[in-house]
Amino acid sequence: MNYRRTLLPLAACAGLLFPVCTSASNWANWRGPYFNGSADGKKLPIDFDQKKNVKWSTKVPGVAAATPIIWDNHIFISTADEDKKTLNAMAIDRRSGKVIWNKVVNDGALSQDSRSNFASPSPTTDGERVVYFYGNGDLIAFDFHGKKIWQRNIQKDYGEFAFQWTFSSSPLLHKGTLYLQVLQRNAPARGRGKDNAESFLLAMDPATGKTRWKQLRPSDAVGESLEAFSTPIPHVENGREELIIVGGDCLTGHDLKTGKELWRWGTWNPTRIGHWRLVPSAVAGGGVVLACAPKNAPIYAVKSGQSGTLSMSAVAWTSDPRADNVTSDVPTPLFYDGDFFVLSDTRRDNMLTRIDPKTGKAKWSTPVPEKRKKWRSSPTGADGKIYFMDHAANVVIVDARSGKILKQIAMGQDGDDYTRSSIVVAHGQLFIRTNWKLFCIGK
Repeated sequence: MNYRRTLLPLAACAGLLFPVCTSASNWANWRGPYFNGSADGKKLPIDFDQKKNVKWSTKVPGVAAATPIIWDNHIFISTADEDKKTLNAMAIDRRSGKVIWNKVVNDGALSQDSRSNFASPSPTTDGERVVYFYGNGDLIAFDFHGKKIWQRNIQKDYGEFAFQWTFSSSPLLHKGTLYLQVLQRNAPARGRGKDNAESFLLAMDPATGKTRWKQLRPSDAVGESLEAFSTPIPHVENGREELIIVGGDCLTGHDLKTGKELWRWGTWNPTRIGHWRLVPSAVAGGGVVLACAPKNAPIYAVKSGQSGTLSMSAVAWTSDPRADNVTSDVPTPLFYDGDFFVLSDTRRDNMLTRIDPKTGKAKWSTPVPEKRKKWRSSPTGADGKIYFMDHAANVVIVDARSGKILKQIAMGQDGDDYTRSSIVVAHGQLFIRTNWKLFCIGK
């Protein structure tokens, strides 16, 4: 197969805004073709279960939070094989579900805590190569045939990570550059890391893995609040392209070519609480960028396209979690059909809410089933529907217009837990990763 052929239309429209130019039928990074959880698709299936309307299902050797990445007929996933104690990079044929290749990236420790493992970051691809990152620092690129192109370890190159929990941030391949952020403590955490450790944004050559630039990303946060498990997202506002990063009690925009900080807003943590690690990535749309403060705190909508150090006047609106329950500790919100969709995971009263980006007012709010369940996957929007699932892989499908729950489908096996992958929409099909299986839904 000629993998370059699919890239030609992208080069032809390089002067347009990049969401128009991405291959919208693919899912090349963890938040999809538009970097916001939305995807194109028509007549997507809603009537399915573990057997009905399943094109194929493939066993996956290990639990991981990583979301499947899809380019044409290739599916790429990261996993941790608990039996063999290895970190693996896999490629699966989208047409048949057969494993094309399964590469051992590292063997030994799979995690540094009991809540997650090193295979939580999602891979990323540009149609020529696929890049995998693991929480132990391993960063590796393969071609589509499974040949290793290069490998390096970020901890060995820049120092041991200073995180209380297992580090996870997905890499991003965008416009010929590979980006990776490390927002960490400035002191050891549980004996890991070093004093005066720096947080940074890294840009690399995807063909060689060599560093192009390293941009420090300082913060006034303290303790665990310096730690972020978010992923950088590209965004265009008023013709200016930038990379948006959230974590360390603040939100920043950076020049794609140099990493220079263009603007900064913060903070949602004025008293400098020291245990507010951040998980959700930023999401942009409707002229604002959302920053989800942790631990049942508000969501802040910051006006995009600005420069310099921003004051509170740059905040378009703030949610009130006590009144409207619009908050998110883990799931990254979705921007779809002109609005934000926030999955509140408080376990007190879990809700999915559709929000006007200009006013912050809810258009509807729907309680999700089984309030006591954990909801950690980020919602996906396509074909007028919102897809998400809980830790046990119970899938919920919601009508985007009305907020009505259309379907509840149990896709997990007995004992499934810690299912945190987002549901992927690509080529008119759904891809659902449970603890031990990957399902392709739709004929």
